[in-house]
Amino acid sequence: MTVVDDRIEMADTSDERTLDMMFEWLEPTPEGFKVEIVEGNIYMSPQRGTHWQIILDLVEQLRAGYPRRRLMSDVRIDFPGRLNGFASDVVALADGATTDAKGHWRYQDIEFVAEVISKDTAANDYGSKKATYATAGVPVYLIADPYTGTWHLHTLPKDDEYRSLLSLDFGAAVDLTGTVVGLTLETGDFPRD
Repeated sequence: MTVVDDRIEMADTSDERTLDMMFEWLEPTPEGFKVEIVEGNIYMSPQRGTHWQIILDLVEQLRAGYPRRRLMSDVRIDFPGRLNGFASDVVALADGATTDAKGHWRYQDIEFVAEVISKDTAANDYGSKKATYATAGVPVYLIADPYTGTWHLHTLPKDDEYRSLLSLDFGAAVDLTGTVVGLTLETGDFPRD
């Protein structure tokens, strides 16, 4: 606030944040932490061994159908909605995927996303992020939950929800042969927390 000619002018309080600005505030990110912005809220969570083992297992299995350059982990991708910059645990991109003018991968090129549940951010993965992935038209969204030992497969996105959900225990295969992914993922070696 400033005083001008006996008048008090209030400081500009408009919220003109951008994802780029918010990510710049967070640089450098501490080693071993993942940062995401979900609906304008910043989440920073430590990577855990169990979490990483499931991510690595998924990436290794996806390599049967995807070249390395089309698989991402913890890489920023901006999604529709207000201030959604996710660093998804696993992303598989379509053939011919390209980056935008800022060098970020485009959500329109995503064929598969997997999130491995962390206690502190589970509500995002089951809620806001799931709705955002559906809105973005991501055809296959898999949640692996090492706390319950279950996985949840979401397909058939429409508006902000998925019309198909299949939930089974670790050990049951995730059959994606009827989807754009075209693979079956084994979950028997997924560790639990």
